[in-house]
Amino acid sequence: MRDLVITHVHAVATDPGTGVLLAATHEGLIRLDQRPRRIGPVVDLMGFTIRADGTYLASGHPGLGTDLPNPVGLLTSRDRGRTWQPRSRAGESDFHALAATKTAVIAYDGTLRVSTDLTSWTQRAIPAPPRTLSASTTGTVLATTSLGLLATSNDARTWARITTPLLPLVAAWASPRVIVAASTTGRLMLSRDAGRTWTTGTTPVGQVDAISGTMTGDRIEIVYASETLIRRSRSVDTAGALIPTAE
Repeated sequence: MRDLVITHVHAVATDPGTGVLLAATHEGLIRLDQRPRRIGPVVDLMGFTIRADGTYLASGHPGLGTDLPNPVGLLTSRDRGRTWQPRSRAGESDFHALAATKTAVIAYDGTLRVSTDLTSWTQRAIPAPPRTLSASTTGTVLATTSLGLLATSNDARTWARITTPLLPLVAAWASPRVIVAASTTGRLMLSRDAGRTWTTGTTPVGQVDAISGTMTGDRIEIVYASETLIRRSRSVDTAGALIPTAE
């Protein structure tokens, strides 16, 4: 990745169709495989998520030479980030948090908004501003906030508090029951029962700006980003212990 200078990672995600790890950055969408490279135009992707049907959703600001409105509003890509199409709120919204269930897109631009058609939006209430949003395949959305971890299973009509051992800064679903998170003190956290009980890492990993998780059999892979450093950890054993090793 010698031709790329990455100054900040806003989100990390694995494409469920290809298994490729992606980083949404200030410099655009980066494909992280044996030959890391940027995909598509330079867009400061402040928010990024992937729908179940493979559609990429994003928001942020256009880079130099990119012919998109500023802010870009909601963007969609059906060719895995090679091209982006403005869908709604162009010139109005910079969504710093995005999540997609089967029935809606939930986004935050200073106001929590929900859309069922990617075009029209309804304002919804939330007890505190979300830093991150993450949707499970069953439709439960997590929000990390200053009040703690919140969850909704009805597209943000109501929210419930999930008790965690430490205040989470970022959180994401790795499966319908497994949550990976990082605390404001830089410790990884893991729940295998949708937030009822937690395991906490003993070694701080620093401030985590973005996190994602995937399941392979009984093993969990956690990917987390801090500034420009992205770590992929396969150190969660079948008993759910967090072992502080990463690559």
